[in-house]
Amino acid sequence: MTPQEVRTYIGYSGWASRKVLEAALALPPEDRAKPMSVSHESIANTLAHIYFGDAIWFSRIADPGYPVPPHDALPPLDFVIEEWPGLQAKWEAWANAVTDSELARQVPFKSRLVGNAGLLAWQIVLHVVNHATLHRGQIVGMLRQLGTKPPATDILFYYYEHAAPVAS
Repeated sequence: MTPQEVRTYIGYSGWASRKVLEAALALPPEDRAKPMSVSHESIANTLAHIYFGDAIWFSRIADPGYPVPPHDALPPLDFVIEEWPGLQAKWEAWANAVTDSELARQVPFKSRLVGNAGLLAWQIVLHVVNHATLHRGQIVGMLRQLGTKPPATDILFYYYEHAAPVAS
């Protein structure tokens, strides 16, 4: 993975998460909190889980001091709404400065699932984007179950929105 690809994927993930968050905020609060038997039970909890994933991996790859909410006590949606834009800006700043050698760096961490572990930085980036994409897709399904048209979050729509105008 190249630094340019990292910038693209991190930008895409933030864009798509904002789209899904905006769609969720258009719902009544009771629909956001409604148990749906999908993912982390509700749209609000699944959004908080995506934020948690973005935060813990940022703390591992870039800033060990970045505050990460406990996995077993996901933050309320108001917290996510307030904090997520700043976290995304930090991810984008990191991506804008990343080098090939940084992407090849082994990042050690402790995982609640496997104990002491490590991944290459580019693998973490790919996981962060893939993790968020999986859960955004689950939220899209929940939106449909509620009778709401979900936003288009496929990466090709990100490309369309961010493409340079084509000369005629």
